[in-house]
Amino acid sequence: MTDVRSVLKDAYDLTPSAELAASMSDIYARMDRVVTPPDFAIYAPYIKAINELKAKRNAVILAHNYMTPEIYHGIADVVGDSLQLAIEAAKVEADVIVQCGVHFMAETSKILSPSKTVLMPDMEAGCSLAESITAAGIEEMRAKYPGAPVVTYVNTTAEVKAASDICCTSSNAAQIVAALDSDTIIMTPDQYLAQNIANQVPEKNVVWWEGSCIVHEQYTAQDINDFREWNPGTRIIAHPECPPDVVEASDFSGSTSGIIDYVTRERPEKAMLVTECSMASNIADNLPDVDFVGPCNMCPYMKKITLEKVLYSLHTMTGQIEVDPAVADKAREAVQRMIDLSKKLGL
Repeated sequence: MTDVRSVLKDAYDLTPSAELAASMSDIYARMDRVVTPPDFAIYAPYIKAINELKAKRNAVILAHNYMTPEIYHGIADVVGDSLQLAIEAAKVEADVIVQCGVHFMAETSKILSPSKTVLMPDMEAGCSLAESITAAGIEEMRAKYPGAPVVTYVNTTAEVKAASDICCTSSNAAQIVAALDSDTIIMTPDQYLAQNIANQVPEKNVVWWEGSCIVHEQYTAQDINDFREWNPGTRIIAHPECPPDVVEASDFSGSTSGIIDYVTRERPEKAMLVTECSMASNIADNLPDVDFVGPCNMCPYMKKITLEKVLYSLHTMTGQIEVDPAVADKAREAVQRMIDLSKKLGL
C-alpha cells in the first residue's frame, strides 16, 4: 500500500477537505445517516477523483450491495445483487468496468463482456464459497447423480460455471430449479441455499455440495430466538445462504435485492438484517423511518475493496481480469441460460 499511496499522492490532492465535502453535499446526503462528516471529508477527495477519472476512461463502476456506503453511494454507477450486476455487465456501454465486489463477480463481468476491460481493485478479494468447489467437484456430483442437471450459484469461479449446466442467484434459484425438466437437481456449492430451495420446491429432489458462506453460516437459530426475546417487535430478515433453521426462525428470507424490496415495502419500525453488515448501512438513508438494529457479520473479502484501491486501479489500469476463452465460452453459456430463463419466467 505504500507504493499505491505514493503513486496517488503524486497524481491527486487527496488531503481531507471539509470544504470539498461541503461542495458534495448531494452525494453526502445519500449516506449521512451512517457516515460522519469528518469521515466524509476524508472520502470526498477520492470520490471526486474517481468520478472525474471514470469520465476520462469511459468507465462504469458496478458495486455489490455489500460494498461500504462511500463506494455504494459515492462512486457506483450500478448497484445490486449478483444477478443484477451480471445482467448490467452484459449491456453497459463503456470501455472499462470496475468491479466493486469479489473476484468471481469480476470474472462474470469479463465472461459476459469479453471485449471490455474489467478491473478488480484487489485481486485478493476472493470468496470462501467460490473457493469451496472446483470443476472436479462438479464431476464428482455428476457421477453420484447421473443425468441430473447442475445448477451452480454465480458465487463460483469461471471454471466451475463452465462445468455446469446453468447458473442461479439467491433471487432466482427457486424458480430456476422448479423450471428444469428433471426430478433430481444438483445444486452447488452452497449447501444452505440448496436446502432452503429444497424446502421451497418440494416436488424436486435437490441434492447439494457441502460449501457455505463464512458470513451467513455463522448465524444460528438460537441467535434469532435470543434477539427476539431481547428486542420484541423487531422484523428479522435473513439471506437464504443462512442455515435453514435460521431462515425458518426469521420473518422473511430473500436475496439482497429481495431484502431491500421487502424492507422498502413493509417499512417495519425495527429491522434486523441477517446478512452482511453493509446492507443496512446502504439502505438506511433511504428508509429514515426504519431503525436497523442487531448484530451483523462482516465479509472480510468485500471489505478489501476501498476507495483508495479503486482509484489506483482506474488510474494505473492494473488488476485486469482475464479468462481463458475456452473456459469463458462454456461459462457464458451457463450464465446466459440463467439470464434467458430468468427473463422467460418474468424475474
